Amino acid sequence: MKTTKIEWTDSTWNPVTGCTKASTGCMHCYAEVMARRLTAMGVAKYANGFRVTTHEDALTEPLKWKKSRTIFVCSMSDLFHKDVPFEFVDKVMQIIQQTPQHRYQILTKRAERMAEYFETRDVPKNVWLGVTVEALATKTRIESLRRIAHAPIRFLSCEPLVEDLGELDLTDIDWIIVGGESGNQARPMKEEWVVNIQKQVQQAGKVFFFKQWGTWGSDGIKRDKHKNGKQLRGKICQALPEA
Repeated sequence: MKTTKIEWTDSTWNPVTGCTKASTGCMHCYAEVMARRLTAMGVAKYANGFRVTTHEDALTEPLKWKKSRTIFVCSMSDLFHKDVPFEFVDKVMQIIQQTPQHRYQILTKRAERMAEYFETRDVPKNVWLGVTVEALATKTRIESLRRIAHAPIRFLSCEPLVEDLGELDLTDIDWIIVGGESGNQARPMKEEWVVNIQKQVQQAGKVFFFKQWGTWGSDGIKRDKHKNGKQLRGKICQALPEA
């Protein structure tokens, strides 16, 4: 189990590594940069670089973790990438079902393929399903997520938020995460885009989590992301849904 600095989870589990770009949010992918670094360091798991690779030997890791954790699945990949066979996803779900003490967060940009998978399979009771909605063109992913029946928690990750999302239909969506982009090439996020989402979340009675400003601050100045912080209009807004 790998602890993580991601504020909305406890640990990460990567039975799959590698990915390909799916939308504008992937432009400056942190996982790709990290994978290249790990490859250069000679880490065996990243011998294939950022090419999609399944890892049978990583499947059983959560069986060893007795203490209850919230676990982000495939932080270095996308479990529903077309190059990950459904048979392998089945193996991931089997481990999830065998470890009910944990809560597993599965976030994808391949919302239609995730919906296709669960058309013929039940969602484990300890799984939270999410889709990335970082720009207007990706809002269609919400409909695919919504049609997955009996998901205990459905969530949106609006990170990196690269434009105003306008009006959102949050019906049957439980939790919304928002965050700005990090890195030298990061695109700025405007405060009004974040507040627009926050107001809709509050009006819909949902749960809102503001992760960070990223490389560009609320004042539009580029600086270290830690200096920009994670306050939205002077407050920390990092609520979690009740499982």
